[in-house]
Amino acid sequence: MPLVRIDVNQGRSPEQLTTLSRAIHDAILAEYGIPERDYFHILTEHAQGQIVAQDAGLGFERSSGVVMIQIFTQGGRSQEAKGSLFEAIAIGLAQLGIPGEDVFVGYVENSPSDWSFGFGRSQYVTGELAVPSK
Repeated sequence: MPLVRIDVNQGRSPEQLTTLSRAIHDAILAEYGIPERDYFHILTEHAQGQIVAQDAGLGFERSSGVVMIQIFTQGGRSQEAKGSLFEAIAIGLAQLGIPGEDVFVGYVENSPSDWSFGFGRSQYVTGELAVPSK
């Protein structure tokens, strides 16, 4: 059950934002085999200048169309699986006209006890939800 935060600069239509979110979710579905309804995305638009995303010394420039993605998920997936996910996200967004240099992903792992899906309970700990297999 990844929780995905997507930050972009203002200027995309609601339809474009929905399509962008869907492309990211489709990549996660394809690479991680999670259930379709494990779809938890937060999309935030920012005024120009509120996202700073330099190249970190890699020798390329990002545009104002940069897409900053944070994926919060349970630990345990291999580096190969993560790399495949990063690539699938970039490919999916490229199909929407977003170049690879404008796709930035931060990946944060945690444990089953770090999630509450409502009612103030940690459903993975209480047994209300089965811990997903990797």
